[in-house]
Amino acid sequence: MSDAAQPSAAEVRAAADAVKVALDRHLDAVERRSGDDDPAVYDAFNALAAAAEVYDELLYDRHDEVTPFEIPGAGDSLPPYSGPEEPNALSVLIRRDYAVVEPQRLLAQAQRLADLDPDVRDTESAAAAGSSVHAALGVLFGEYEADEIASRHLEFGLEEGDSTLWVAAADELPEPGEWLGAPFDDADPELVVCRFDVSAVFDEDELDGELDGELGGELDGMARGGS
Repeated sequence: MSDAAQPSAAEVRAAADAVKVALDRHLDAVERRSGDDDPAVYDAFNALAAAAEVYDELLYDRHDEVTPFEIPGAGDSLPPYSGPEEPNALSVLIRRDYAVVEPQRLLAQAQRLADLDPDVRDTESAAAAGSSVHAALGVLFGEYEADEIASRHLEFGLEEGDSTLWVAAADELPEPGEWLGAPFDDADPELVVCRFDVSAVFDEDELDGELDGELGGELDGMARGGS
């Protein structure tokens, strides 16, 4: 970068002051939080992340130096929102990962369900439910809603991995059956109003440092609070 394009020392100092103000506001919001989903905390977190990003960029441009910590911000995971200001419809996209850690428990639960369901009991699926993980998963997810499986995963011999939920805005609902052949092909990150992530990586980040731990934990739930 040329000298003419470099930020001034005063601009860098102002950006540092803005981080200090944002940090105080974030702490104040955390101390006054009304619950796990307090929007004031999310707003303060996003403001702190934005202020820190500006300071980090100016510090590097002016002094060829970086900060000793990285604040994960909404821009790290989602592009700027470009959807309608007043959405008339929405799509909820969910991904949950599981490991089959106790296959025998899964098989036993599936067999129990197959034995109790007269529509399944006399089919090939019932015969395979207690001997095939593939068939057992079909019986399990055919019987229970995904949210119930998430809340009872241990009963079914499953271990939770990462999960994410995207709420995407739209002008109108698609025609019935329009996207069933490829339900996730049209997922557009620029239309995501908010997303909620759960991952063990946030717990690992907490071990890397007190500041990273506090700010990283805020993302365990929300990466963007809206447009």
